[in-house]
Amino acid sequence: MSEMDRRNQVGEFLKARRLELRPERAGLSVDLDPRRRVQGLRREEVAALASISPDYYARIEQGRRSAPWPTMDAIARALRLDEDGRDYLFELTAKDAAQPRQRRTQKVSPHSQRLLDGLTGIPALILGRRMDILAWNPLASALLADFEAIPERRRNYVRLVFTDPAMRILYPDWSQDARLCVSQLHMEVSRGPQDPRLTELVGELSVIDMDFRRWWSDHQVAVRSRGVKRFHHPLVGDLTLDWDTLSCAADPDQQLISWTAEQGSESHERLLALARTVTPSPPTRQNQIPVGRNLH
Repeated sequence: MSEMDRRNQVGEFLKARRLELRPERAGLSVDLDPRRRVQGLRREEVAALASISPDYYARIEQGRRSAPWPTMDAIARALRLDEDGRDYLFELTAKDAAQPRQRRTQKVSPHSQRLLDGLTGIPALILGRRMDILAWNPLASALLADFEAIPERRRNYVRLVFTDPAMRILYPDWSQDARLCVSQLHMEVSRGPQDPRLTELVGELSVIDMDFRRWWSDHQVAVRSRGVKRFHHPLVGDLTLDWDTLSCAADPDQQLISWTAEQGSESHERLLALARTVTPSPPTRQNQIPVGRNLH
């Protein structure tokens, strides 16, 4: 991503947040002028809240100039950005387009793979950059999809959510879940703006899915953390599972995602029933990851 592209992305993000922020929420008096043409804030209102000139802010939003972080911080406060939004803005503005970094191929360590294999009653997988599916345990495959049947280069969680029709049945709240994926992918782009595979992924999904294209243009951002997800599974029926994220110390760009249910709950019993359908994988041989597990 060039410096101009990054400036444009910053501008589009700021514009989207400006238009969705009501004046009263920003601490401004409600404008009852029927001639008001925007639902959110005007550019000059953001500039006033950030203590910068309207022309300066307009140039930033139009992608015609960059700004130092103190200025962007003031704009972030004016737009009432949440923590994820501020992180996204910082990632974009902190990148040096003239200094591209070589991103190493991600591999799952034997320790992480053993951890996954040991979670026999908990579905878990490891996501890497771009939300690529790097590794999984058998129960995660039983819950979500047959990952081994997916070509390695296409093992990506966002692509799976938008291109596999079974996911729209598996997730009763598909629109909500898919939109969260888009928000998380936006954050991935801010961290790797020069990643050609990310550009390829966004372009592919923008062409084939109208919802992705529309949600991508909203510029909402989020990070993977924790939440609750509902499933309608073809074998065991409905489950409501809590999901959590753990970062790998050796590679912070790898995160282990797990799904659990409160012990004794109906969802827990159904998860145990699903686990009983899973054939245990063979033991991992020394210095070797089982075929289909290491998906770098």
